[in-house]
Amino acid sequence: MTTPGIPNEYSLSTTCFGTRLPTIQDQIFAAVGMGFRRVELGLCESPPSMEGLEDSKRETAVSIPSMMAGCRDPMNGSMAVERLGSLHREECERGLNSIRRHVRLANAWGCNTVVVRGNKVELPSLKAEAEELIEEREENGLEPELKERFVAYVQRVQESSQAQIEQFCRSLHILTSEMPDTIFAIEPGRDIDDLLSFEATRWVLDDLKKREIHYWHDVGPIHLRQTLGLPHQGEWLDSFGSRMVGIHLQDAAANEAEMPVGLGEVDFKLLKEYVPKNAERVVQIDSTHGRAEILTSVRALVDLGF
Repeated sequence: MTTPGIPNEYSLSTTCFGTRLPTIQDQIFAAVGMGFRRVELGLCESPPSMEGLEDSKRETAVSIPSMMAGCRDPMNGSMAVERLGSLHREECERGLNSIRRHVRLANAWGCNTVVVRGNKVELPSLKAEAEELIEEREENGLEPELKERFVAYVQRVQESSQAQIEQFCRSLHILTSEMPDTIFAIEPGRDIDDLLSFEATRWVLDDLKKREIHYWHDVGPIHLRQTLGLPHQGEWLDSFGSRMVGIHLQDAAANEAEMPVGLGEVDFKLLKEYVPKNAERVVQIDSTHGRAEILTSVRALVDLGF
């Protein structure tokens, strides 16, 4: 399964390449050389040139089943799609337009699933408090008292951001109405000041159940949130596994995510019990790791029966 050129059953996120390969054509040929026949268009600080995409797809028979929505907003430097829940009308509209552009590109490339990641809370006081908590943890470690403060903080974010969550739902409602043939999936936020915490994810999926908004599981960040005293993998999987259409596979330890599979603390046997058979399985490890670590991750997943 991990011999170069022998197809495996996973997708490979283009984020694994970072800036090492400057074109999508290079990335696709590299993925095929490692046995992948499916590629996810992931997020990267310096996106690759898309020139040669159609030619490389035709030559390799690679498919692109999923895309992570994300591009820099020229107005403020943040991810425009992270503004779908913004209470500032112009910023929210830029977020919507960003998704619309992503969907047009996805359709042109034969990709039918667009993954939308969490939105940031807008209250300046909560944003500042998140920075202070993270800084304190880096300086003093995660003491029990600090863990309690993390949990209390996330609860305040949920209580203070109802209006933003409602706006996020309205934005997704608009998008699903305009583009009914596209599968939209929400992925939990990676930071403690993201809107899509455990409870907020439940609210969004419940509110938009009839709009067929789906869930995308992100193994590493959820493990990191778990170490802070927040809901663990099993709770997320038990609550949202039935709505899952995809999963980002990576390992994680106390302070690090996007590790090669098998080198961290994630319970992949637990994951295996919950992930639907038809869910997209995307290998996504940090770009500081190379070909050997990607193949090691595939081998570990196969050995786990994942």
